[in-house]
Amino acid sequence: MPDAPKKHDELPSPPDLVRLSKRMAELGLCSRREADDYIARGLVEVDGQVVAELGSKVRRDQSIALRTQAARQQAALATVLLHKPVGYVSGQAEHGYPHAIELVVEANRDRSFGGGELRPEQRKGLVAAGRLDIDSTGLLVLTQDGRVARQLIGEDRQVDKEYLVRVQGAVTPEAIAALRHGLWLDGQALLPAQVDRPNPDQLRFVLREGKKRQIRRMCTLVGLEVIGLKRIRIGQVRLGRLAVGQWRFLRPGEHF
Repeated sequence: MPDAPKKHDELPSPPDLVRLSKRMAELGLCSRREADDYIARGLVEVDGQVVAELGSKVRRDQSIALRTQAARQQAALATVLLHKPVGYVSGQAEHGYPHAIELVVEANRDRSFGGGELRPEQRKGLVAAGRLDIDSTGLLVLTQDGRVARQLIGEDRQVDKEYLVRVQGAVTPEAIAALRHGLWLDGQALLPAQVDRPNPDQLRFVLREGKKRQIRRMCTLVGLEVIGLKRIRIGQVRLGRLAVGQWRFLRPGEHF
């Protein structure tokens, strides 16, 4: 007798395919926009073969690599660390205040950290990878590199950020407990935060999310007023001794 036909749920499943550009971004090779550019220029290999058709799909178990020309381009992308002063905006310009990028000039560079020259085309392409509001100071990352931007502000980011915050008001155990977990902003529950009190008028926050003016709004909810806020770390990169208004390159081997 002929074999009975397989039931629908017994048929082999189609392979798990995903757009090549999306998979490249997932792997941290580049941003999706950069991936499309590399694919169109024939600079991407899948299992050793060049794939140059936009919209191509791959299995998640396939090997994906950038060709030498693309890798060299990535190596030339600049990432700058700036100690942003109060009074400068980090994102879109507002109310005529100066933009942080205006500080990224040779006169403000801390050369003790080394690195080559910042070329005009590199400076022109720098964008802020994350907010730091106009009333705050500290570590701000400006980058051309889509890999860095995705790591710091992408939907699946895992990098935490550390802040020192001077406050006025009653810093009670109940207030600290609420800041650590239980507050809501913009109709959403906030992720748990690390909050401790290194000094009587200072709190230390470590966050994994970055809603607009989040720390200030959190403090308001528990009856505290923020009078000073400084970001001192992003992931594994610390502000350190970089002076206010100065900048340096992210060094080779330095990772968030």
